[in-house]
Amino acid sequence: MNNFQVNMNEYLPLRDVVFNTLRQAILKGELAPGERLMEIQLAERLGVSRTPIREAIRKLELEGLVLMVPRKGAEVAKISEKSLKDVLEVRRSLEELAIELACQRMTEEEFGELEARQKAFSAAIETGDSMQIAESDEAYHDVIYASTGNARLVQILNNLREQMYRFRLEYIKDRDKRQVLMAEHEHIMKALRGRQMQEAKRAIREHIDNQEITVLKNLKESEKHDL
Repeated sequence: MNNFQVNMNEYLPLRDVVFNTLRQAILKGELAPGERLMEIQLAERLGVSRTPIREAIRKLELEGLVLMVPRKGAEVAKISEKSLKDVLEVRRSLEELAIELACQRMTEEEFGELEARQKAFSAAIETGDSMQIAESDEAYHDVIYASTGNARLVQILNNLREQMYRFRLEYIKDRDKRQVLMAEHEHIMKALRGRQMQEAKRAIREHIDNQEITVLKNLKESEKHDL
């Protein structure tokens, strides 16, 4: 079983802590699509009883992250084409709004921060570690979100980001696309620096469209292997 652990939170009931731990493990790909969720093993792994594990699995099933398979039990749901398209449709619109506001409001200090995050992203690509690349990619986008000065927009984008974990990791696994991601980040940064709103919006749309095309291709290929 992969290296995830329960992080106790004194303000949350144990069942919520267990649910959040398993949810994060699925979203980050630490529990892989198709992987069986064995109550006894998970309870031992997290040092809890089977009851909060059972409750968490039930809630994750309602979220569509876990699938109950007859005669097999619970397993991590595979990424569906529909869920990918739904999330990216929303993200595309919100990212365009964020870019529009960032174009108007980004300060020199924030431009400097964006450049620093791009360097960190480049360094992560050199290491080849998928989680590190995903996290530095998120950190890059976080600077753009923060520069909008719109707390409500940042909150919605952060909520959406959790649902993007699985897709982002699926995209980054494709090594051929890492240099493309670098170039797209540079394109977005250059347009923002020049306050070219339409160009920046076009760059962010291209960035998300490429992600959708690649992940869909990977999903279709993995479906073929499963047949």
